[in-house]
Amino acid sequence: MSSSYLGCDLGAESGRLMLGVLEGGRIQLQEIHRFPNTPIRVGESLCWNMPELFQQLKIGLRKAGKQHSKIQSISCDAWGVDYFLIDDQGEVISPTYHYRDERSSRGVEVIHRKVPREDLFSMTGIQFMPFNSVYQLGAESSVRLSNAYGFLPIADGFNYLLCGRQVVEQSSASTTALYDPRTHQWADALLKKLEFDPSIFPRIVPSGTALAQLKPEICRECDIDPITVTAACSHDTAAAVAAVPSAGDNWAYISSGTWSLMGVEVAAPVINDRCRELNYTNEVGVGQTIRLLKNIIGLWMVQECRREWENEGRAYDYSELTTLAGNAPPFVSLVDPTDPRFIAPGDVPGKIRAFCRELGQPEPEGPGPMIRCILESLALLYRKNLLQIQELIQSSIDRLHIVGGGSRNHLLNQFTADALGISVIAGPAEGTALGNILIQAVAAGKLGSLAEARKVVGASIEVVVFNPQNPKAWTEAYGRFLSFSKDKSS
Repeated sequence: MSSSYLGCDLGAESGRLMLGVLEGGRIQLQEIHRFPNTPIRVGESLCWNMPELFQQLKIGLRKAGKQHSKIQSISCDAWGVDYFLIDDQGEVISPTYHYRDERSSRGVEVIHRKVPREDLFSMTGIQFMPFNSVYQLGAESSVRLSNAYGFLPIADGFNYLLCGRQVVEQSSASTTALYDPRTHQWADALLKKLEFDPSIFPRIVPSGTALAQLKPEICRECDIDPITVTAACSHDTAAAVAAVPSAGDNWAYISSGTWSLMGVEVAAPVINDRCRELNYTNEVGVGQTIRLLKNIIGLWMVQECRREWENEGRAYDYSELTTLAGNAPPFVSLVDPTDPRFIAPGDVPGKIRAFCRELGQPEPEGPGPMIRCILESLALLYRKNLLQIQELIQSSIDRLHIVGGGSRNHLLNQFTADALGISVIAGPAEGTALGNILIQAVAAGKLGSLAEARKVVGASIEVVVFNPQNPKAWTEAYGRFLSFSKDKSS
């Protein structure tokens, strides 16, 4: 007998509502509705257009109700660090700030005056990123905080809008730098030091917690039968890692998209000075596993180059850019993708040319050389991170799984295998949606465990394996890369 689930996957570029049908040990996905996620300006601030995103979700629900019956549940997942503040009437306090908004830098100063960076890591195990939730809260106005009766990461906020229940699923709680991965609760001592009102932080629930039924008014508006809202894996990376079709030990993963989340699953958090120095993070996955990972820039630079060229009247699709990159000569120019200049939007091609010019490298001209420079540099950054991960866990890695939209980029996948010197297994591309839906199936009792869910993924999709080639050239390129990399650790 089949069972059906809806996964709302909210990404930095777009959102979509996906239907998953589980039957006979296999899962089939269908895209119900896709919609853009375009940031907006509110005054001088960069924000998310949350009313529009929720309206698009309801459009998707209306389509799902017309096309399918007997849907068992729905769950939302999204990027981390950003959040809703909820007022005493249960309404979202506007605006909802974007993590790339400049206010976070003020929050870093505010937070570290109260809690030094080293102490913050020892309490939470979370890598330093200037837009972590803790810093964004540090940048909040006293008026907004005094009016706040609830704090909800984005996906948990959407689940709340669907069913009216305020809880935070543990995977998204763990990304906030306000959570203790050892106790799996809010870091109360930290909240006290930071003078944050602990009452605004809702109860933390495990992955796969059934919350409540879809609100009656939403059922009427969308003409859909009542379904259960479930907190599956609210953080998109946790959902994607849940869908890695692997078993056993000695494997790592990259959840590849706008960001690259590279890491391993471990049983307990790794919180020590070396982990902090290397800027790794301890986030929580299904079953309270720890995702020891680094959040590094991913295909954002490619996306920004494409956007810049489109603004200039030169429109390229991603496959065309990849083909042009594949035809460009290798290792002409390299950049350090972790350089702070590449984080902010705007004229990434110009920033790449400036980086190369500063180091006496040829400036890549045209889309092919520019994209090849980015992809080769990303692969070399992955090599550095793999070596660091092996140091932290004191164990070798013999294969790398790439999931998410970036798994479709065969050129980057081959570069990654070449740079790392291990096999790369690419797929599923829809890892986040699959993980979201399969954890719902576990919650509903249709699957018995995460291991069983991963077997379903393996039975349902075809992966592509990339084996390493040309090791000497990549080792030489890695030496060049380290010579200008901000962190010389190898």
